[in-house]
This record gives sequence, structure tokens and C-alpha cells, in this order.
Amino acid sequence: MQKLTDRLDFFSDNALMLKVKGGDLDKMGLLFQRYHRPLYGFLFHMTKEKEASEDIVQNVFFRMLKYRHAFTGGEFKTWMYHVARNVLNDHFKRSGKTGGHYPVEVVEERIAGEQHADLPLEKKQELKALEAALQSLSAENRELLILSRWQELKYSEIARILDISEGAVKVRVHRALQLLRTNYLKMNL
Repeated sequence: MQKLTDRLDFFSDNALMLKVKGGDLDKMGLLFQRYHRPLYGFLFHMTKEKEASEDIVQNVFFRMLKYRHAFTGGEFKTWMYHVARNVLNDHFKRSGKTGGHYPVEVVEERIAGEQHADLPLEKKQELKALEAALQSLSAENRELLILSRWQELKYSEIARILDISEGAVKVRVHRALQLLRTNYLKMNL
């Protein structure tokens, strides 16, 4: 039953974007309602900047409106993340940042108090260590893990977003998980 629901969402997202492409710009509001939170989560994990992530989300939806003619009817979510990656790269170029590593102190400062306020102290510390380990990865490895684990995209979707084979995605995600595990264990010793 879940597969049917996913399929209906897939078609309805595509149908909405095709309506936007055809000139019914109000339908973009529905897509925004569905995807602004997951998109913000992806961008925040990549930038670690609340305001920048919010701005980038707005820019992604603006760019999708501007380039709606480029939507070919493929999977909307894949196209949206592809656009988001381009907007994110533009942000890093403009700001002079690379999207690479953040010092552990910066990560801890930004994470402290932002989320998981009701969790026990030990769990909070584990989450902080995991987030710090994630931030110590390269932007490419971090992006793969965020898309596959936090955004729960299928390897086939990630392959289309990154324009690589599904097999390459599997190998890269596996390697990124190994690096994350190693970094996490180093931080907890």
C-alpha cells in the first residue's frame, strides 16, 4: 500500500510541476509546502547556517520558477535536488566558502540548543559527536550521506541528481559511512 501512495505523490508532484511549466504558477506554492522543510534540512546540513539555508531554499524555488521550461517531466524531487545543488554551489562561490569542513567548535556551537532539547544529556552528546563527525567529512561525502540517510532518497534518485551510476552511488555511500564511523569513533575515544 505504501508503494501506491509513493507513486501517487510522485505523479502528483510531477503533475504539479508540469502545470507550473504550463503557466499555472500558483501550483508552485503546493510544491513549496511539500518540500521546503526537507530541502531546508538538506541545505542546513550542508551549510550549517540557518539564514543562508532559508535564503537558499527561496532561491531554489525561484530558480525552479525561472527555469520551469527545463523540467522535462522526469521525477520532480530529483530535479529539485539537482537545482538545489546548483544554487548551493553558487552560494559557496559567492560567499567564498567551499562547503567543506567546519571546525568542531563551530559545529558544536551551532548544534547546541538548536534541536533535541528534550533528549537525555548522553543522547545529546552522541548526536553532537555524530554531527561533528559528519561535518568533518568532505562536502561530497557529507552530501551523499545527507541525501541517502537524512533525506531518504533512493540510490537511483541520487544517481540521477549527481549524474553518476547507481553502482557508483552505492560504493561512495559505503565509503562515506566508513569514514563517518571512523571519525565518530575518534571523537568518542
